[in-house]
Amino acid sequence: MDGILNVYKEAGYTSHDVVAKLRGILGQKKIGHTGTLDPAATGVLPVCCGKATKICELLTNKDKTYQAVCRLGVITDTQDTTGKILEERTVKNITVEEIYQAVASFEGEIMQTPPMYSALKVNGKKLCDLARAGVTVERQARPVQLYSIEIIKMELPRVCMRVRCSKGTYIRTLCQDIGEKLSCGACMESLLRTKVSEFCVQDALRLSEIEERVQKAAGQTPSEQWNAEMFDFIYAVDSVFLQYKKAVICKEWNKLLYNGNRMKKDMFVSYQKDWEQQKVRIYDEEGRFIGIYEYSEIHGDYKPVKLFMEA
Repeated sequence: MDGILNVYKEAGYTSHDVVAKLRGILGQKKIGHTGTLDPAATGVLPVCCGKATKICELLTNKDKTYQAVCRLGVITDTQDTTGKILEERTVKNITVEEIYQAVASFEGEIMQTPPMYSALKVNGKKLCDLARAGVTVERQARPVQLYSIEIIKMELPRVCMRVRCSKGTYIRTLCQDIGEKLSCGACMESLLRTKVSEFCVQDALRLSEIEERVQKAAGQTPSEQWNAEMFDFIYAVDSVFLQYKKAVICKEWNKLLYNGNRMKKDMFVSYQKDWEQQKVRIYDEEGRFIGIYEYSEIHGDYKPVKLFMEA
């Protein structure tokens, strides 16, 4: 099957655990996730199947939204409550106004140093593996974008926040940095990812729910006859490209189309000049999604950016 599953990752699972479970449930090897979530974190984890694995990196790079609880006054070695407590400080003298100001100060582009307990690699080794071995290495701060950060609930010493951010943002580190700003220290108590691109938490399915639906289908249709249309929880590959306009190629040019050739203007069923301003979704006359193309002013035609239909 080809498509994208909006999985609700439950606490205790790694992102790789989710992929392994789905391989067993779907009986399919070609599956990949779109961004690591810590085992203790929950929420949206888009998983790509079949040809959709070609867009794993694209979805990994998309903006994400989180709901996190920041625990003021506690500093740990992992920057969250799963780690060893290094220090505890009082928060009695911190005002609500100071907390709002500190949180708001992180909105926009900031420089963030990745935590030691992370999946990033240095010289081929994961930082988290080095950290568990008691090794600390220097990490370079890098720019990340916090498009919005708002406090949605405050019951000190806990501050619940909603954060919309770019890829590569560590919410654990954000919590710690907020604590440093307030001079009381802090760590992340819980994390829920509520959105990745257009995939929302209210539509996400737990592994048990996916397995139940697949087993129901298996009782009606042999697995070799399964297709994505049978499962309403599988999103079509082209669903993540709806921001681009749809274009159709005349069937007489199918051979060139299926072989990944450039497409000329006279090959389209109905050409529109404004397609030249952005990428387009290209289909054949049977409605099959071929891939994403973009216009080349130099050649006056459309070149493939990403192809999803195999010849």
